[in-house]
Amino acid sequence: MQKIKNLRWSVLLLLLTLNFGCDQISKKIVRVNISDYEHISIIKDRFTLTKVENTGAFLSLGDEMPYIFRLIILTGLPLLFLGYGLYFLFAKRNLPISMQIALCFLIGGGIGNLYDRIVHGSVTDFMHMDFYIFQTGVFNFADISIMIGVGILLVQSFRNKIAKPEEESISEVE
Repeated sequence: MQKIKNLRWSVLLLLLTLNFGCDQISKKIVRVNISDYEHISIIKDRFTLTKVENTGAFLSLGDEMPYIFRLIILTGLPLLFLGYGLYFLFAKRNLPISMQIALCFLIGGGIGNLYDRIVHGSVTDFMHMDFYIFQTGVFNFADISIMIGVGILLVQSFRNKIAKPEEESISEVE
């Protein structure tokens, strides 16, 4: 039983580390090799690299807030939520595997952006996509990790909602 617990912890730590590590390595490469607001076309202006230092939150929201509010809202609160997320991930033994994976993506991405905010004073964003009818803001690998985590949780939630009516109709027949 202890071996299973150790294996679980090892896999969770590996997933967290991979999410954080890929994010930080990519940001380091961008900080060293791309100038601020430099525009590098990767796929015919549909996928571009543009280095932006974001002192706000998603899409620079809160960028104009006074420093103390940014510190509390963009550093303090995420620190509390990520701390609780780590506790929840490692303390709850019976979480579905998909939820554990989703939490690793969410927490790993969150830690990546929080680390930037604490160490560099801003989050380095650098990817941009233009899909003719809409375009994304500038984002990074931590943001991708967070969105993957949210996506996994949404899929799991929909699966649970679909499965529950079937279970209820089966129990009504009995």
